[in-house]
Amino acid sequence: MSAPAMTRKTPVKAAVASFMGSAVEYYDFFLFGSAAALIFPTVFFPSGDQAALVMSFATFGFAYIARPVGAVILGHFGDRIGRQKVLMFTLLLMGASTFIIGCLPGFAQIGWFAPALLVVCRLMQGLSAAGEQAGASSLTLEHAPDDRRAFFTSWTLTGTQGGQILAALIFIPVVAMPDDLKYSWGWRVPFWLSAVVVIVAFFIRRTLHETPEFEEAKAEGRISRMPLIPLLRDHWRDVIRVILCAFIAAVSTVFGNLALAYGKVVGLDSSLTLWLVVVANIVALGTQPMFGNLADRIGRKPVFIYGALSSAVLMPFYMLSMSSGIAPLTFALAVLTFSCGYAAANAVWPAFYGEMFSTRVRFSGMAIGTQLGFLMAGFAPSIVAALGGVSADGGWIVISVFTAVIALIAAASAATARETRTVPTAQVGGVRATERERTRVAA
Repeated sequence: MSAPAMTRKTPVKAAVASFMGSAVEYYDFFLFGSAAALIFPTVFFPSGDQAALVMSFATFGFAYIARPVGAVILGHFGDRIGRQKVLMFTLLLMGASTFIIGCLPGFAQIGWFAPALLVVCRLMQGLSAAGEQAGASSLTLEHAPDDRRAFFTSWTLTGTQGGQILAALIFIPVVAMPDDLKYSWGWRVPFWLSAVVVIVAFFIRRTLHETPEFEEAKAEGRISRMPLIPLLRDHWRDVIRVILCAFIAAVSTVFGNLALAYGKVVGLDSSLTLWLVVVANIVALGTQPMFGNLADRIGRKPVFIYGALSSAVLMPFYMLSMSSGIAPLTFALAVLTFSCGYAAANAVWPAFYGEMFSTRVRFSGMAIGTQLGFLMAGFAPSIVAALGGVSADGGWIVISVFTAVIALIAAASAATARETRTVPTAQVGGVRATERERTRVAA
């Protein structure tokens, strides 16, 4: 049975659904990161000093411990029962855990149980995020035309920018509140508002049907009972490659979370640093689809490698500008570093990684590879903070060197990948692997 007989490709609808789902996920995720830098050291820990900041950033990183576990579980079901069903689950789990965070008592009420409960909720967020981007990217890639895959899948990551913009805009008035209001109930409101965003995304996503590629694989009996087995047997090199490429995501956490804390110690107003994130992400809403379109013309590898290397080059200038006292310069460098540099890699990776795997294991391969790589992003703030990256004396050097190292690793790994721009969707993941799959349907 052919795929068109079962379902048709709807790339625009898939891109919109992925955009909205990612916006919800990363509204919640960025909200936690901002609060970890500016609120949680005071609310959930016994003191608001440097040690509290490091512990607060560590709670941010705990989600990245849960993500590899969630990647195996959600990847399994995404490749077994379908992308759309798993994506509905991840959406509801993220919304529920974020709402609960807004209801938690602080350290003053229940002592160390407060950060413990915060970690539990953060682990739930991590489990959800483990399947969101991999599932949304797989779904959009399989709905997209062969010659527009990078463009349409770029909207999955553009949704993360939309979520970060919304979270920052809602958080700006919170940080401007008097301390007694901000640290009591003010910080909770953005977490409660996530329920509204979840409801909107839920009704958009539930109307999207399964992908033609997955339905065809299911009809032909190419769905594995244990996707992890063929993944590790036929695609283990690609899994390692994705892990190392995914280190580039640490640039986002450095820019969006760690820079908030660094800006605070060098004298920038907290609301101004949040506006830096908002402006850079607004510009990225336009540049990421452009980079996706460029990747459909010249290839995934050159665009990804450019994004990684430009992040390494531009980050020290951005960090130095934060202590210059020249706000327009800082805004300009924020846009250059994030929207014109990092955004290139960010826009391209859903297609770049997804095309390394065949339909049978795409969800699992992307989820496991990215989530193991994202461990670097999750613990980047606490690692760099512990090394002195948020100190006014030389902190920009620590942050810049860290960014350069992870960007070079990602670029080097990407250089070893196969270019898949001209490969039809039915053949991505390697012809040999596809042929083996057809003879190993019992795996």
